[in-house]
Amino acid sequence: MGDTSQGVIYGINGPVIRVRGGHALKMLEMVLVGNDRLIGEVIRVLEDEAIVQVYEHTTGLKPGEPVISTGKPLTIKLGPGIIGNIFDGIQRPLTRIAHETGAFIKRGTVMDTLDHDKLWDVKVLVRPGDTVKPGTIIAEVKETESVLHKVMVPPDIEGEVTEAANDGRYNINKTIVRVREGKAIHNLTLVQEWPVREPRPYKARKPLDIPLVTGQRVIDTLFPIAKGGTAAIPGGFGTGKTLTQHQLAKWSNADIIVYVGCGERGNEITEVLEDFPKLIDPRSGRPLMDRTVLIANTSNMPVAAREASVYTGITLAEYYRDMGYDVAIMADSTSRWAEALREISGRLEEMPAEEGFPAYLPSRLAEFYERAGRVDTFNGHSGSVSIIGAVSPQGGDFSEPVTQNTKRFIRCFWALDKSLAYTRHYPAINWINSYSEYWEDLTDWYKENADQNFMARRIELARVLQEEGKLLDIVKLIGSDILPDEQKLILEVAKAIRQGFLQQNAYHEQDTYVPMQKQYLMMDSILRLYEKSLKLVARGIPISVIRKTGVFEDVIRIKYTIPNDDLGKFEDLNKKIAETLDEVEAGYKATERKSDV
Repeated sequence: MGDTSQGVIYGINGPVIRVRGGHALKMLEMVLVGNDRLIGEVIRVLEDEAIVQVYEHTTGLKPGEPVISTGKPLTIKLGPGIIGNIFDGIQRPLTRIAHETGAFIKRGTVMDTLDHDKLWDVKVLVRPGDTVKPGTIIAEVKETESVLHKVMVPPDIEGEVTEAANDGRYNINKTIVRVREGKAIHNLTLVQEWPVREPRPYKARKPLDIPLVTGQRVIDTLFPIAKGGTAAIPGGFGTGKTLTQHQLAKWSNADIIVYVGCGERGNEITEVLEDFPKLIDPRSGRPLMDRTVLIANTSNMPVAAREASVYTGITLAEYYRDMGYDVAIMADSTSRWAEALREISGRLEEMPAEEGFPAYLPSRLAEFYERAGRVDTFNGHSGSVSIIGAVSPQGGDFSEPVTQNTKRFIRCFWALDKSLAYTRHYPAINWINSYSEYWEDLTDWYKENADQNFMARRIELARVLQEEGKLLDIVKLIGSDILPDEQKLILEVAKAIRQGFLQQNAYHEQDTYVPMQKQYLMMDSILRLYEKSLKLVARGIPISVIRKTGVFEDVIRIKYTIPNDDLGKFEDLNKKIAETLDEVEAGYKATERKSDV
């Protein structure tokens, strides 16, 4: 890091400062601002001045204080010790800072991102004479009980190993491998640095044909997301965005979770920080934090750091993807991130676009979401980064710019509905306004891993829900009594789908997570009831007679009555449904014969 003053502060406007005085600063370079050495980033370079956004509060700064160049862009450190940690937007370790400075981060606080004193058990995998390339795994470290950290050659280094340490306990700064590249010698430790705004390279992209299974029926069955895919969860206040993301973090079949609390209220972030360490990973029985990274930027933290936090999160996700892990990143919420862009843009006096957001909002959203993907890495593994971004439109208005621009870059849209949330329907995902574009890519997987008829059943389920949506408009005008029995049956079956299939209890042992096979069998049982009832209605049997048998209540209760590990009970259920409706039909035939006599 250089220590030569490259200029002095000329003007201050909140987090945006102007630098003059033979600055020689480069675009997107990280700088140290003022006597307190606040971290900043160059965002505009002019002939005689540079403009810097500061990632800390600028209270107390004054013109004339120095601005010092570091000679490198905003980078973060990647190595053992990331998993289980809590960082702020520029990767400062909040837990260790809290021990030293108390509840509030003091301005200019600089602390090593990773613990330099901790000794790790390192297994070195290369020996002198080996040829290594970018991404080659040179060592392994047991980072947590759930994550094996694979130390890789940085993407810009290739050559021959000249020295390699023996297996042992080392800190992150210890040179474990030396690599000769031409005349240059590279000393490789357990840590590498990477600029947060630059995507990490990979060998090739792979098709998105494997779903990220979440155990949430409305998502997995109706609106699935692929591993390496992108999804948005838009919803107003109180619709369950954070709770939905908690469920996805806990139950999705991702190996590692990166949770970015970006600009949310302090009490919400506190709840996340308190709840996540208590959550138990259902796959290992250990704390969920053993495979989770938290990045916390509350709404009262410096606004510029909020803008950086999503890039920090996605860079961490890409790093573990390169090891061959499937990573899911939860960004909560991208609306607050966009508001940070708007505030900084306003201070730069840039021409505003719709609702005051900068004209480059779409390109910034694209930069973030397009870093998702499933890839072949340089070391022969396959890894993925799936991005699930919460959007908080003001007043629940999905026509506002952040939601609309997000829809351009994502392929899965889980629209949360305030009316569903207020009736305690969880997840409050509106099945009419939501969509997923991953269906064609995932069809083969569902046929192989759930059932050959899964797609046909799923289409039929969605059709019933669509029909109900049309009929409810009529019911609001004239009531349901005037509808023919075929349409009354649609309403009755749709109610069973809504209450028995789409609605899920996050706090119930059997219902909080549902495997794909049970999801299919639940859907199949409901549709069998519909098809059998439709034949009876066509014969003139009133829907009220079928309703009195209690079969609709039976299928609503199957999410609780049939355990996830005893799916054989579905055969008994289907047999009971068939027998009950056969009895109804037999009784109706007997009644017909009596009336004929």
